[in-house]
Amino acid sequence: MNKLKLVLCAVFTLLLVNTAQADSSNFAGPYIGLNASAYGLGAQGGSVAKGTSDADATFEKNDVSIGKAAGVVGGEIGYAIPLGGGLLIDIGASYLAGEAKMESDGDDTGTDAVSFKIDDLRTYYVAPTIVLSETSSVYIKLGLSEADTGVVGDVTTPADLSGTTWALGTRTVLDSGLFIRTEAGYTDYNEISVHGKGTGIATTTSYDADPTVAYGMVSMGFRF
Repeated sequence: MNKLKLVLCAVFTLLLVNTAQADSSNFAGPYIGLNASAYGLGAQGGSVAKGTSDADATFEKNDVSIGKAAGVVGGEIGYAIPLGGGLLIDIGASYLAGEAKMESDGDDTGTDAVSFKIDDLRTYYVAPTIVLSETSSVYIKLGLSEADTGVVGDVTTPADLSGTTWALGTRTVLDSGLFIRTEAGYTDYNEISVHGKGTGIATTTSYDADPTVAYGMVSMGFRF
């Protein structure tokens, strides 16, 4: 992930150095939009079952493919602030309605099966933007992302997720104010951690997952 951050920064720096100064007024101001996204989740996770001492503990850890969601829709709202010439700072928020699930296999009876889910992804972002022409621009985005979490199984409910989003995108704005945005990025969330309630899963058994989200998004909207 750190390599991807360096690549995004390098690409943006090259554009900043080599792009001729253009008028940013066509991109400035408030905007709203609707977006459609495809995103996939991956995680490293596992379970720890402790015996009477740490020496008796068993631990299973594996890479988990959580699944993909296509055609997920949402919205965004923001304000692009011109900094002079061909530079802007875009400040906004976006929302995606969708759900993805990760399942942990139980034993033969299924009594210790657990599944995590995340939904309602929200991102609050800042996006330095370079204007390439009267109608097109490119930006790099840094955001704070949150998501609701849920769990199925005899375990405690985890706290909601938070994480950091990095993305690279383009924005094309017409004279009428209509715009199209394309974006690709990823979010690295904090760890999900729960433990058994003691009915079907012992309180000494804990489960964890460290999810990341990769996504592609297309937005259409209007700049006022």
